[in-house]
Amino acid sequence: MYSVTKRISMIKQPRGGYINKKELNIIQLEDDIVLNENENIQASLIGLAVDYMTRFAMSTTKEKAFSISLKGAMALDLFTLDKKQSATKNAAKLLSNIKGLDKESIINACKLVGYDVCFRAGIIGYKPVEEINPDADTIENILTMINRSISFWKEYGPITKDGFTFEGGYTDIISTGDGDYLTKDTLWDFKVSKDEPKPKYTLQLLVYYIMGVHSVYKEFNSIKKLGIYNPRLNKVYTLNIDSISAEIIETVSKDVIGY
Repeated sequence: MYSVTKRISMIKQPRGGYINKKELNIIQLEDDIVLNENENIQASLIGLAVDYMTRFAMSTTKEKAFSISLKGAMALDLFTLDKKQSATKNAAKLLSNIKGLDKESIINACKLVGYDVCFRAGIIGYKPVEEINPDADTIENILTMINRSISFWKEYGPITKDGFTFEGGYTDIISTGDGDYLTKDTLWDFKVSKDEPKPKYTLQLLVYYIMGVHSVYKEFNSIKKLGIYNPRLNKVYTLNIDSISAEIIETVSKDVIGY
């Protein structure tokens, strides 16, 4: 059994993807800020830090916002041979030092999200969080993207559900996966890539929607659109679900998810 992202990486999509990026409606948001060109930590860590810190800044508890990171630290402790250094205790310390949108809080957030990989993909991908040290340009970019995300939600919110899983919607093929955000009528995913949405991103969002409809959560019954927000590019991408053919939904349901 696989996670959503792992399963999607195994799928050979038709040319342009099951959902072609040309089908997306694009809105460019403006704030006249140009991000620093260079960053010194992985883009995946930056994306997680922006996502979780945005949730925290919008009144989600730290424990909930960084729940995957905390689970990752616990998973690491189950497999580590060095019992003198507890990842769980270190994660708790990092969490306690996240207090707002100041420099030290962002540094601690970047380190803390380094534990996510242990829960999402296994400890083989783990890099010691002590080695994650964002520089001034990276911290500034992260802060800008958090502020952009907060502004985005003021316009496109309110959020009705965040950090959700798909109980009742998992299969013998996909056993794990968690979505980003729901609003009243849209399923949203956050990406901080420097590129326009790739086929794997749009497929991921479609899989989340289909699994959500099959899950126990009734909120998915009112979802009419799929959306991606990229705070790096400050762009909004949306697609009406009605515009996706029944054939594609059936193919993804059967061949990708396993219904």
